[in-house]
Amino acid sequence: MSAIRKKSRDFEPFSPSVKTEGGAVRGDFTSFKPVIETAPVPHESTGGLRNLNRRDEVTFEVRRPVEDQTPETTASSKAVEIPFQKPKANTKAAKKAERAEKDRETITKERWLVRNGHTLTYFGLYLFSVMVLFRPYELVPGLEFLSATAFYFAIVTLAIYFPSQLATEGNLTMMSTEVKAILAMVAIALVTMPIAKDPGLAWEKFNDPYIKSVVIFIVLVNVVRTQKRLMGLMWLSFGIAVYLSIAALNMYLKGQFNVEEYRVAVDVGGMFGNPNEMAMHFVMMTPLVITLGIASKQKVWRFIYFAMGFLFVAANMVTFSRGGFLGLIATGLVLAWKIGRRQRINVSIASIIIGGIAIVAAPGNYGLRMLSIFVPGLDAVGSSDQRKELLERSLWVTARNPWGIGIGNFPIVGVRNLQTHNAFTQVSSELGILGLIAYLVFMISPFRKLSAIERTLFGEDRADWFYYLAIGFQASIVGYMVSSFFASVAYNWFIYYLIAYAVAFRRIYTVEREKEENTEKATALVAEPAAA
Repeated sequence: MSAIRKKSRDFEPFSPSVKTEGGAVRGDFTSFKPVIETAPVPHESTGGLRNLNRRDEVTFEVRRPVEDQTPETTASSKAVEIPFQKPKANTKAAKKAERAEKDRETITKERWLVRNGHTLTYFGLYLFSVMVLFRPYELVPGLEFLSATAFYFAIVTLAIYFPSQLATEGNLTMMSTEVKAILAMVAIALVTMPIAKDPGLAWEKFNDPYIKSVVIFIVLVNVVRTQKRLMGLMWLSFGIAVYLSIAALNMYLKGQFNVEEYRVAVDVGGMFGNPNEMAMHFVMMTPLVITLGIASKQKVWRFIYFAMGFLFVAANMVTFSRGGFLGLIATGLVLAWKIGRRQRINVSIASIIIGGIAIVAAPGNYGLRMLSIFVPGLDAVGSSDQRKELLERSLWVTARNPWGIGIGNFPIVGVRNLQTHNAFTQVSSELGILGLIAYLVFMISPFRKLSAIERTLFGEDRADWFYYLAIGFQASIVGYMVSSFFASVAYNWFIYYLIAYAVAFRRIYTVEREKEENTEKATALVAEPAAA
């Protein structure tokens, strides 16, 4: 920065100055007095080169006033390096910077291959998912001959997947934390099978549905590499939720209560036959459609997504599922806390009001059913006492058998041959403490990485599709963890599809992010010669 010397004393500082030990003058404002040159600070072993990516140094070039410059002084002008002031330790700014750096490391730690591929594998995976989620041979009379179709689709999909994966990436699967955790659970299930209470029962549970869920999870996280593919599969999950919602509400309005004389259950086999498990699917899908609706730029799509969210909440209520109710509350709290972080008080108040209206508008005896969570005497059927007894028994079995009693073997030692009705103690009692740790890592790891993506985008003020869907997946995972505390679903398809969606989402985000950064770097390199 050059300054022209005048006869007047324009070089005096605006505030009192203090002379430091090195002779420099420090004041509240920079003086216009010509700067006395100091010897340049050489860079260590760089040969005169500077690392432009270092943030701990900022170099300013200070020039002499114009009339003082001579050819000699101009040639001998040196750069004076002024160190960048880092935030003080234990301050809010320092903690924020440290958090941002950790988030960046969390997101960029995994390396994803940009190459797409797996077109035919995705087609097979899609058809298999249709059979698993919709089960058309149970919905439409006369299609019973398709009952074995899912198995054949799975075989064909795997036959295409293995050579395609080897050709694309040179391995059988990418090894994210989630894949490692689920493979650890598989290994534990196989190791404990010979010492299980009933090895035959253990093999039966391992063979159907657990290993199928694991295989499709691994295929999905490797095949779904684009936003279109991810949304295509997610719409299958939305579609079956819409069908179940309409069917459940229709049955309730007609008074067709086929569970405990006041609850409805849609006559669909597989993973949705139980009203509690159907409610869990509604819980998992609700935050996804809400966040997609917020992220949508077109009013038509926004209306569609919000309408689905309203439908899922209403259908959840007519199931009278206490786990579904608590899961819905948990997802609502996550959405309110994260989406409304700039206006948390207003959002919290609005959420309480909406929740109150929903409870008032709920079907008859819904409030009493939910209060039975805390007051077991209000439960006319007595299922609360039974679940408490099963929970205590599963914890006792876990303590007595820290290595597990074998996958699917809890009914042998349970109460009246019943399952644990708790996914966490189901794993701990059957696969042991190590199995429970792997199961928790399987769910917590994607949650942490989704949180890092969300915070990164929030810090950049980018409220886009990635930002809102990252929040939606976090809320869905929390909803599953809360609802599954009341259901034995640790080996079913629910969580494996959801976590696979979350991993695929993370892959798509990371690849897109790298493309943006590479484009910015290329643009900067092109602009540098022009600026010079």
